[in-house]
Amino acid sequence: MTTLANRPNSALLVIDVQNDVVRNAYDRDTVVATIRALVEKARAADVAVVWVQHNSEELPPDTEGWRYVPELLRRDSEPLVQKAYGDSFEETELESVLAARGIGRLFVSGAQTDACIRATLHGAIGRGYDATLVADAHTTEDLSAYGAPPPAAVIAHTNLYWRYHTAPGRTAGTVDAADLDFAVTTSS
Repeated sequence: MTTLANRPNSALLVIDVQNDVVRNAYDRDTVVATIRALVEKARAADVAVVWVQHNSEELPPDTEGWRYVPELLRRDSEPLVQKAYGDSFEETELESVLAARGIGRLFVSGAQTDACIRATLHGAIGRGYDATLVADAHTTEDLSAYGAPPPAAVIAHTNLYWRYHTAPGRTAGTVDAADLDFAVTTSS
């Protein structure tokens, strides 16, 4: 139901599952395994997998901490978008990558829930995309020492509010990885 014309296709976004980003993430191994299974499911359904990678002073390019976790292997044919802001669309080529592939519906996974995941979801909806959060395929680190709720609560709250998010002419919501059937959600 995207508001973007001629965008019948879907994509799985894999955001910032980089070594230093998820090193201390809540339920890291389970979430990474879930994302890995989603990537394989998307590939099997011929759905685009688009990788997003954060660059910053804390994550300088070409360092071990900046690299994607070894459990997730990007194919050369799959786009890799570099970013410097929380919203994966801000000053990146993400929009042009999606437009070239006729993508109007996004399934969002990755890290961190309370930063880049939320920012990208809102950025997508604001730009006219349908944006579905894969409820069990995102994580964050424990920032409770800085006043944030514990990670499980951050994840649960994000799933709760995105499940009921609405915007005119667009769909939002959440789906569990096991229930995501790309064949059903992809237009031909």
